[in-house]
Amino acid sequence: MLDIRLIRERPDFVKDELAKVQCPPSAIDALLEADRVRREALQALESRRAERTRRSKEIGALPPEERKAAGAALKSLSDEIAAAEAAAADAEARFDTLMLEVPNLPHPDVPVGPDDSANVVVRNVGEPATFDFTPLPHWDIGPALGAIDFERGVKISGTRFYVLTGIGARLQRALISFMLDVHTRDHGYVEVYPPAMVKEQCLVGTGNLPKFADTVYRDIEEDFWFVPTAEVPVTNLYREEIIDGATLPIRHVAYSPCFRREKMSAGRDVRGIKRGHQFDKVEMVKFVRPEDSDAALASLLDDAEDICRRLGLAHRVIQMCTGDLSFTAAIKFDVEVWAPGCGEWLEVSSCSSFRDFQARRANIRFRPTPQAKPEYVHTLNGSGLALPRVLIAVLETYQQADGSVRVPEALRPYLGGLEVLRPV
Repeated sequence: MLDIRLIRERPDFVKDELAKVQCPPSAIDALLEADRVRREALQALESRRAERTRRSKEIGALPPEERKAAGAALKSLSDEIAAAEAAAADAEARFDTLMLEVPNLPHPDVPVGPDDSANVVVRNVGEPATFDFTPLPHWDIGPALGAIDFERGVKISGTRFYVLTGIGARLQRALISFMLDVHTRDHGYVEVYPPAMVKEQCLVGTGNLPKFADTVYRDIEEDFWFVPTAEVPVTNLYREEIIDGATLPIRHVAYSPCFRREKMSAGRDVRGIKRGHQFDKVEMVKFVRPEDSDAALASLLDDAEDICRRLGLAHRVIQMCTGDLSFTAAIKFDVEVWAPGCGEWLEVSSCSSFRDFQARRANIRFRPTPQAKPEYVHTLNGSGLALPRVLIAVLETYQQADGSVRVPEALRPYLGGLEVLRPV
């Protein structure tokens, strides 16, 4: 969340910046009014409590015959205090709700634009694969290899589910292991394997709740929410903590299954396995000092691109404009790989800096020096990378005319030296 002091002191600046991310000025006006009501309610409550303390001391000094009448008057004041406590609690809840609904301020370097049409292609890396035959999409390649079973996925779980079988399951597992090894061995991340279910407060901390409650799966009886990404549990590892500044930066990488309610439309965009309610992802998360966050984002993006480079996948980097930023991100870059069979770019990573937005929600702080006042860390995350889209790109990029698929050299050690996947 934002710093309420900034909103109070520079409301016009905050309104102008949030207008770039399509947040109306009325949201800030409502928040400031709720803040005023909250502060007045708290002041009224403290005033009555102070009055009760004063009167209690005076009653103690009264003669016994006068204490009964004075005590009755004090009882009336206690009733007023109870009412003031209820009013303060209501005002605090209203304020908290509105604070959680305000998006992050865009980074000064984010291009201003109304929607994704204003996004900027930062760079293209590698040449898209060319063929002397018509390349097939993965929904044809996968079944022919015995790698994807669409029908049984639908049979056991419904639409938007599939089963990876045989070499498909092995290839998925190889990609996950390969990515984790690169990030831990070469990029300096510490691997964690987090729970796939978290408490509601964890999703509030990362900004998924309350705004995106309709996209998250949950258990109806207990406070268990299925993670939409490993960003949620990994970021919350340090929730309500003060980190020793000497340990920063902290870099974690995690594999997890991910669960999201996809809001999908009919047509080409939903064919195959690129959109589903359950998918796998390797996620990178960083906790850094504020002055290091811009450099940390550039490094994070390069770590994501490095996976594409090692797999030989043509890719591009897109910077999101203000109108296409997420609710939580101050600045965001997407990495998209080219899928020649589908004939489209597929997003495999979103690398974002949240600055102190998530840290305020989750109360994650650090001490710059041992005796210094705690400050909020900056958090960043990015996919490193997301499946099954990487699997799609590999199948479609390395397909051959006879229906076989070459295995990228980087993956061969993870598949027992296998060089070619052949139709079953």
